[in-house]
Amino acid sequence: RMEGFKYIAGIDEAGRGPLAGPVVAAAVIFPAGYSNKHIDDSKKISAAKRAEAYEMIKNDALAVGLGIVEASIVDRVNILQATFIAMRDAVYDLSLCPDYLLIDGLHQLVLDIPQKALVKGDAQSVSIAAASIVAKVTRDRIMEIYHRQYPQYNFVQNKGYGTVEHRRAIEIHGICKIHRKSFQKKRNNNQSES
Repeated sequence: RMEGFKYIAGIDEAGRGPLAGPVVAAAVIFPAGYSNKHIDDSKKISAAKRAEAYEMIKNDALAVGLGIVEASIVDRVNILQATFIAMRDAVYDLSLCPDYLLIDGLHQLVLDIPQKALVKGDAQSVSIAAASIVAKVTRDRIMEIYHRQYPQYNFVQNKGYGTVEHRRAIEIHGICKIHRKSFQKKRNNNQSES
C-alpha cells in the first residue's frame, strides 16, 4: 500500500492433495487497513470457525473471486498447473480489478499484474488467510454435495482426502468420476514399488 497499490488481492487454494474432487482457489480484496482476529490460516481453525469467518469475509471484503478446477482437468494438466488455472480464474472472477497480487506459495501467476509469492503467506497477510478460508469452505461444501451422489466414499467426512476409510472404499467400489485418475496411478505405482 505504501507503494501506491490500492486493490491488493490475496490468493490461496484448497484441495491440492485429495484423491477426489476439485482444486479450489479464492482471491480476496479487503479495504485498506482491514484486520480481523478471527481470520487465520484455514488449517488452523475448526470447521465451525471457518464457516463464521467465511461469512465475515463475504460481508467485509470489497471483492471475492473463486476458481474451481475439476478432477478431469487435474488429470489432464497436473495438479500444479490446475492450481495455477484455479488461481487465475479466481482473479478473473473478482468484481474489482486488483492492482497487486499476494499469492500463497512459491510461484507467481502468468498475469500482467504486479505480484509477490509468499511462502506461508496465510500467516503474513489477512487477505491470503481469508482466501484460504473461502477456498476451503467452498471446496468442503462442494464435497458435501458430491457425497449425496457418491455416499459410499463418505466425502462428507473425508472431503476426498486419502484417509484409510476412503482408500478402503476405493478398493471395494473402484473410483468414481470425481476421483483423480492420475493420483490413483501414482498411488498404484508407489504400492508396487514397496
